[in-house]
Amino acid sequence: MTAVSAGITERLTALVQALRSHGIRIGTGETVDAGAAVEALGLADRERLREGLASALLHSEGQRPVFDPVFDLYFPRGVGAPEVLGGSGKDIDRDDLRDRLAAALAANDQALLVQLAAEAVDGMGGYGTRPGAGGEGGGSGGSDGWSSHQTLSRLRPETLLARVLAGIRQGTAEGDFTDRLTADEIRRRIETFRDAVRDEARRRVAERRGAEVIARRAVAPTADRVDFLIAGRAQLDELRRTVQPLARKLATRLAARRRRAARGRIDLRRTLRGSLSTGGIPMRPVLRRRRPARPELVLLCDVSGSVAGFANFTMLLVQALHDQFSKVRVFAFVNRVDEVTDLIARGTADPEGLGSRIISGAAVTGYHGSSDYGSSLGEFAERYAEAVTARSTVFVLGDARTNMSDPNVPALRTIASRARKVYWLNPERRAQWQTGDSAASTYAEYVEMHECRNARQLSALIGRLLPV
Repeated sequence: MTAVSAGITERLTALVQALRSHGIRIGTGETVDAGAAVEALGLADRERLREGLASALLHSEGQRPVFDPVFDLYFPRGVGAPEVLGGSGKDIDRDDLRDRLAAALAANDQALLVQLAAEAVDGMGGYGTRPGAGGEGGGSGGSDGWSSHQTLSRLRPETLLARVLAGIRQGTAEGDFTDRLTADEIRRRIETFRDAVRDEARRRVAERRGAEVIARRAVAPTADRVDFLIAGRAQLDELRRTVQPLARKLATRLAARRRRAARGRIDLRRTLRGSLSTGGIPMRPVLRRRRPARPELVLLCDVSGSVAGFANFTMLLVQALHDQFSKVRVFAFVNRVDEVTDLIARGTADPEGLGSRIISGAAVTGYHGSSDYGSSLGEFAERYAEAVTARSTVFVLGDARTNMSDPNVPALRTIASRARKVYWLNPERRAQWQTGDSAASTYAEYVEMHECRNARQLSALIGRLLPV
């Protein structure tokens, strides 16, 4: 990196630190490779530099949603207000901007869409006024900050869909169209423009507050670090796509643990007896060999509300690991319990529809749709007691919120007394346990309860807690 200027070196180092703060593992070797990429590619072609740094620093495509906005902060398109406005911060003609945006969407002019996004943020996204600033146009000279939400709310680009489609049908829209252009394609272009507005607002705010602060606070984490309880559909879909690779890694860990455990512990009695031939010195320790027997696994999962995403992902992960156990049985509940082992096995081909299949194909609700841990634990202990044996490890998945009903601690004690071990994985923060209608701390007195808020924590816990 000797040929790279000191300023670029500092910027690259800051980029790496920001990516590391989001959980992306980047070592010294990758950082050196990134410096070599900057030296080889130069700064003239920004998109080529983006791809070069991504190739040097990232390990999977799933890290791109974090890398791209962070790259935009440290290697921005420009500085200050868009040149078309001369940095003046004047008010903008909303109708004229919408007309130009409709034309750009019709022509799919990416460069123009980026320029219009910058104009929109500068003219409509500013909020607050700094001392000495005049007007409320929100330009670079007078705004305390810029908001993509405010910009999009005022511009409303989604309402241009009908106008562009009408122009296509009448043959009056600008640009070269084919018959294959559909409303879905236009929606995609609108979403691209919305992303450009978000990027521009983030860039402008970073100039004032610092790229490091914005990279830490305003860039969404990777899907495996998003809390299950607030994960959106796209993030949950991304997690489902990682089930098989994650299962392979965990299977490798379990196999290694099983090999170490199979070596056995020292048989003290036989070791001391053998030491008689050496004057009582235990020269040759005798190991008590284990008889390898694959353990049984039982999952008891709350599939109600926002907890369902956490439960569904965990069920798919455990199903992918089923070869590591002699038997895997899965039970789902809301306020009633039903076995869904077969549904999970059939659902691996279509993981996205797993939750709806469980709700429609299993008897998990009774007279209401709210979760009831007390009645569910009681029904499980009564109807499915044979599923839990001395070889069974039970995982309970849920937030332990009882909706003010009886937590039925005796039922949980019964399950724990029959099982080899019971672990409770709770997707809520530990600070929220025993607040409101949560019975987490009460249940934690009888079984091991672990905070499990995201896929990264889940994979660590599964790798550590699963029996061998």
